[in-house]
Amino acid sequence: MTGTMRTASTASATRQQMLKTLLTGITLQCAVASAGAQSLNYDYEFFKARVEPIFLQKRAGHTRCVVCHAERSNNAFRLEKLPAGGRWTEEQSRRNYEMASRLVVPGEPDSSLLLLQPLAPEAGGNPYHSGGRQFETKDDPQWKILAEWVAGKAAREGRAY
Repeated sequence: MTGTMRTASTASATRQQMLKTLLTGITLQCAVASAGAQSLNYDYEFFKARVEPIFLQKRAGHTRCVVCHAERSNNAFRLEKLPAGGRWTEEQSRRNYEMASRLVVPGEPDSSLLLLQPLAPEAGGNPYHSGGRQFETKDDPQWKILAEWVAGKAAREGRAY
């Protein structure tokens, strides 16, 4: 084999190995993303029973989340318009769930915008949330419910909601 042929053969083998490595990496990323999505899918009932009501609750000194994050929302978090009866339909709750799921990092509450935006900056929240600080600390019981959902804790423990 000549030197030129050996170089071409080595380059081809290197390209094949790089392609295998790239495809393996992509496959792993897809598996991790899928696992994260599956862990949240398992918690839809927790979301509907415990998380979604937080968006409807009036907190002292604040408006309800749904007021700013529904029909007049112009940001990354957009809830469904609340029907006249004051309760979302099953279809609307599913869409709220999908929307909220986009703002979380499964298993990582401290990296999830859904928890950081309404949290006071002094407690580690995002200082750029224009809607005020719904939660002064991470010890707030409702913030903990959101964190529990994102962490997947209730699903892992097999708890009823």
